[in-house]
Amino acid sequence: MRETQRCFADLRAMGVDFQPLPDKQTGPGCGLTGTVKLLDIGVPTANLGAVRCGEARAFAAWARNGVAPAAYQILGSELSRIVSMGSYACRNTVGTRGPARRSGHAIANAIDVATFELKDGRRVSIQRDWNSPDADVRRFLQTIHTSACRRFGTVLSPDYNAAHHDHLHLEDDHTSFCR
Repeated sequence: MRETQRCFADLRAMGVDFQPLPDKQTGPGCGLTGTVKLLDIGVPTANLGAVRCGEARAFAAWARNGVAPAAYQILGSELSRIVSMGSYACRNTVGTRGPARRSGHAIANAIDVATFELKDGRRVSIQRDWNSPDADVRRFLQTIHTSACRRFGTVLSPDYNAAHHDHLHLEDDHTSFCR
């Protein structure tokens, strides 16, 4: 509880507008504890639901200080929106070997990001552009991937496995796994 209150204070200090959500269990190994609904992080983001506070803090910092500057510096356009594939889903990991285990999504501690929309009308998608023939687009995606690896414990990309061919998986799990 103390950690969540500290995190709420961090979000407020960052100027992030959010709504705390009630804790609830939704199934075996699944639930929402210390989660928020991000209302305004300074960068419009689509398709986000409940997110654990630490994940929200890391995501807001990455969007503002990693993605937005990289779009402008590398692609020459301001970022207009990040399109996610969601955050919370009571499910196991996908595409991994070994015994089934719950995904970070099962506790709202992961966000999957698919597309970056720019103010000049371009859309940079993980699926279409990860291996783009455009060197600047590839550099942008590699730069934001590297930036994500500094802020999140687990970052999975199309280089990890086929299950991540169309998104970046960003998880605040205090590990150090970046692929």
